[in-house]
Amino acid sequence: METRLIDGKQIAREIRTELKEKIKALTAEGKPAPKLAVILVGEDPASQIYVRNKAKACGWIRMESETITMSKDTKEEELLKKIEELNRDPGVNGILVQMPLPDGLNADRVLKAIDPAKDVDGFHPMNVGKMAVGDPTALESCTPAGVIQLLERSGIEIGGKYCVVAGRSNIVGKPMARMLLAKNRTVTVLHSKTRDMEEILKQADIFVAAIGKPRFFHGSQFKEGAVVIDVGIHHGEDGICGDVDTESCMGVASYITPVPGGVGPMTIAMLLYNTLRAYEQQHEG
Repeated sequence: METRLIDGKQIAREIRTELKEKIKALTAEGKPAPKLAVILVGEDPASQIYVRNKAKACGWIRMESETITMSKDTKEEELLKKIEELNRDPGVNGILVQMPLPDGLNADRVLKAIDPAKDVDGFHPMNVGKMAVGDPTALESCTPAGVIQLLERSGIEIGGKYCVVAGRSNIVGKPMARMLLAKNRTVTVLHSKTRDMEEILKQADIFVAAIGKPRFFHGSQFKEGAVVIDVGIHHGEDGICGDVDTESCMGVASYITPVPGGVGPMTIAMLLYNTLRAYEQQHEG
């Protein structure tokens, strides 16, 4: 069997191009461009790279962006005050606090402080709840929303398919399962306490790996023709890899996402998408 790679870079470019055209139309009407505010606390090198990439992506689609840098010694009250300022600013449509935060700052409290209407990461309990009940105004978690776009834009027929999600994090696993369920898929979530994991894996038509363990899953565990989506990313001495051993899946999977270049580019694309959606919802009527 020929295994096709799902090109996340290309699909992300398609989405960014669509967003760029929409923003161009808005500004041509004399309306302001959407604006994303990103708060970076501390000097984590990886976080600095992510924030720069987000600003660059905003610039490419002509979306306004602002990066607010705060020292690693910032008190939680100061951070919450800054978030409240952005909440009240009508010129800011999306707010993102880059994770992880330095020690001493409560991430849960910080994320809940963001106005749900501006929560473009999709982490606020109100957006999580809206998504769970199928409210179309929900701002959905970016990475799983990106996976749905990868599947749909790759022309993969997934209606009624049996989907297996490995991992139950609030950022990927849980929202991924809910999104697939909303698309009329049958979904099983695997985690560290799951029994008969090998038997379940062999039945999966679509498999999404998000457990944070390098090359944990192998091609021998999947049935022929399965679609394999690898959300994991790990930096090791032998390079970058995901949660799935990609090489062993070649000739077994019908489609697979490479690492890097698969799911990763989609996260920022969906962040931009959410910011435009937030803008549109804030300007309705």
